[in-house]
Amino acid sequence: MSMTQAERREAEPGIAAAMAALGAEARAAAQALAATSAETRRRALRAAAAAIRRDEATILEANAADMAAARESGLSSALLDRLALDPGRVEAMAAGVEQVAALEDPVGRLLGEWERPNGLRIRRVSVPIGVIGIIYESRPNVTADAGALCLMAGNAAILRGGSESYHSSRAIAAALQAALVESGLPAGCIQLVPTTDRAAVGILLTMDDVLDLIVPRGGRSLIERVLAESRVPVMAHLDGNCHVYVHAAADPEKARDVTYNAKMRRTGICGAAETLLVDAAVEDSLPAILEPLFEAGCEVRGDPRVQALDSRVVPADETDWGTEYLDAIISVGVVEGLDAAIAHVNEHGSHHTDSIITEDAAAAERFMERVDSGIVLHNASTQFADGGEFGMGAEIGISTGKLHARGPVGVEQLTTYKYKVYGTGQVRP
Repeated sequence: MSMTQAERREAEPGIAAAMAALGAEARAAAQALAATSAETRRRALRAAAAAIRRDEATILEANAADMAAARESGLSSALLDRLALDPGRVEAMAAGVEQVAALEDPVGRLLGEWERPNGLRIRRVSVPIGVIGIIYESRPNVTADAGALCLMAGNAAILRGGSESYHSSRAIAAALQAALVESGLPAGCIQLVPTTDRAAVGILLTMDDVLDLIVPRGGRSLIERVLAESRVPVMAHLDGNCHVYVHAAADPEKARDVTYNAKMRRTGICGAAETLLVDAAVEDSLPAILEPLFEAGCEVRGDPRVQALDSRVVPADETDWGTEYLDAIISVGVVEGLDAAIAHVNEHGSHHTDSIITEDAAAAERFMERVDSGIVLHNASTQFADGGEFGMGAEIGISTGKLHARGPVGVEQLTTYKYKVYGTGQVRP
């Protein structure tokens, strides 16, 4: 039952008090974490992985409740897939936490060192960011991924999952916190916002006295709200409007197989291809590329040239080229050469992940240099846009911005740096 405006106004002071308490715990935990060794953090993460496995039945029971409510509310098949957990996905969560624990310590790395003529020795070293707020939708595994990554980088995390995954995320967070306490670390290192009320998000975005960074991970409406309202610096994860471009020198089998995987492996993830561009020089290869998509039930929306090749293609309009479907739908267009493909991607893409299929190394390099995206691939599926696939253990998201971090956000991207300056009594003239 939804709350009236009067009831919401009465509830908000309680939410504000709860958020203030979360913030105070997180700040104290961040200070404690800053003094920990890598082995202490690794030990806590290994305990967290064990706790996730131990609590599998509880986590799956909570997820079943979320799934039932999501189906009743009419959530799309793509979002249902993001929300769903099974024993394999729970094990993958635990394994991902262990992979993060096995990474090199991102804190205390020497990033630069030099000596000035006056004898001052200067070092630039990596340090934790501090307290990070992470707002995400649908995917409960983000609770484990984000918590683990922040912890390994020495940061405290305040997590706010989507209302549709609330019970799942709460069960996962409980396992993580139990492991922290068992390992001698404060439970405040990883906290979940204890309400689905949207007012909590608004409060979180104004907690600039506590939070050092906000990372939103979700749909455009969420990102736009965070960017508009946040008083805290934001590392944005925008749409995954990803492209596959089949160049004139593409291997036909690679083009078919990579396109199918990029679109259909999992249609609801940000690395799923939403647009296929085919060079006019190999336009006749399109039917063979499209047939597996049709057989899998994918809707193909094409420009007039693509429509002329197959009656099953429905017309694409101008909005399709900029749409992240997160579903079994793909837009297909014919382009006149490499530069036209690059121009199309840069105009309509979201600077996330784009791939070229070609046996021409020079063409591949030109595409990879000139496409303005966080991740560019040659002869590989866009679904490799994932921190785990990059060897990062996991990721908080794919940053489509250019400041601080770009592409997969793993443990290194969750640190900043400070300068340590060593003198022998120098004074400035």
